Amino acid sequence: MGIMGHSFETVESMEFRHGMSRLGAAVNIVTTRADDGPCGFTASAVCSVSDTPATLLACVNRTSSCFPAFETAHFFCVNTLAPSHEALSNLFGGKTTMAERFAAGEWIEGRTGAPLLKDALVSFECELTHSLDQGTHRVLFGRVIGLSAADRQEALLYCGRRYVTVGG
Repeated sequence: MGIMGHSFETVESMEFRHGMSRLGAAVNIVTTRADDGPCGFTASAVCSVSDTPATLLACVNRTSSCFPAFETAHFFCVNTLAPSHEALSNLFGGKTTMAERFAAGEWIEGRTGAPLLKDALVSFECELTHSLDQGTHRVLFGRVIGLSAADRQEALLYCGRRYVTVGG
C-alpha cells in the first residue's frame, strides 16, 4: 500500500525506458571466468554501494547468454571504459560469441581469474557477497578486493541513447 492506503501503479515499461535514457551512466564491461572460459557483457547498471567495506553492485539480465556463468561465479570484475573503447562496448553488448568478444581488446587475468581489460579506465575485482533477483535482472553485490586505475581521466558514458565523453 502507498501513502494513506493508496496503491500506485508502476509506470509503463516504455515510459520508464525513455526516462532512464536521460540518466547518463558510465559504460562498463563486467567479466567473470566460467568453466568454459571468460564471459562478459556491457553494463551501465553499476554503482557504488559502500566504501566500508568497499562494495559495488552490477546488474545482469537473467535472459543474457552469459547469465549462467554469473549465476555460479564467486568473483567478477567491473571494467570501466574510456572513449577509445566504444567499439568494444558495442561488441560486448551484442550477440557475438564470447571468443569474438575477448579476441578484441587486451585482456589479462586478474588475481581472481576474472578478465581485466588492460587499458580500462579502472577495473574493480570483486568477490560476490550477495545477489538478489529483481524483475528481469539479478543484482550482484561485490566486495572490491582489487583495483587498478589508468592515468587518464576521460570516461565513456551512455546518455540519450548515444555515447558521450566526459572528463579530460
